[in-house]
Amino acid sequence: MKLSLLTLLFSISLMVCNAQENRPGPQLPPETGETFKVGIAGFTFVRFDLDKTLETLKALDVHYLCIKDFHLPMTSTDAEIAAFHEKLKAHDVTGYAVGPIYMKSEEQIDKAFEYAKRVGVKLIVGVPNVELLPYVDKKVKEYDFKFAIHLHGPDINIYQDADDVWNHTKDLDPRIGMCLDIGHDTRNGKDPVADMEKYHSRVFDMHIKDVTGPSKQGYSLEVGRGIIDFPSMVRMIRKVGYTGVCSLEHERNMDNPFMGIAESLGYFRGVIETTKE
Repeated sequence: MKLSLLTLLFSISLMVCNAQENRPGPQLPPETGETFKVGIAGFTFVRFDLDKTLETLKALDVHYLCIKDFHLPMTSTDAEIAAFHEKLKAHDVTGYAVGPIYMKSEEQIDKAFEYAKRVGVKLIVGVPNVELLPYVDKKVKEYDFKFAIHLHGPDINIYQDADDVWNHTKDLDPRIGMCLDIGHDTRNGKDPVADMEKYHSRVFDMHIKDVTGPSKQGYSLEVGRGIIDFPSMVRMIRKVGYTGVCSLEHERNMDNPFMGIAESLGYFRGVIETTKE
């Protein structure tokens, strides 16, 4: 009798284990199969170390990170860079670019290109002084890197929107383009959807965020709570065949941004899913 009861309990336990093993898992992220990828800009985690950053990316099933120098200093040794990449690999994360990096001299440009080479990426998100653009052009030819100028809206007096970046780079090497920050573009009174269509051949990176208004007074907030038309944005990204990363750059409640990051990525991914044809 006791043996039969033990056998029954063992059988039930096996059935429960098998049922748990056969439970369906979550679907793949909505961006799976798209030409573009979803990532996060390193500046989102300016107040957190790399471990917390990677823990968050893993929880959100995000696999692409634009590397900021507070996580990997430009003075890092080759051994430190290798250890950095091993840590990313352990979390299934790829560092796809470095920046934004501000450059006010030729020496700083030299250091940025050499840093990117040692890190092993071929995309720099940068903000060089305008008079240094001919030197950037020279370095792009030398290194065969893409260089994406980050636009900043009305907060600084250079590279305020996509038109501004285009006007400064259209006659330079075609590997020099822009990081289309759709929030700052909007804050400077522009339409980022139209700008994506107009300048897509020179859009090498994107910063995804929402804003409250089309002026300097407008500020960044969770994606979906502002004025940017994300369904139209995603459709345009598909239409032009963008193959880069759409990196969330979350700039609200930065002492505790995690709920906002999750909400923003959830909304953006929801738009990707619901606009599929």
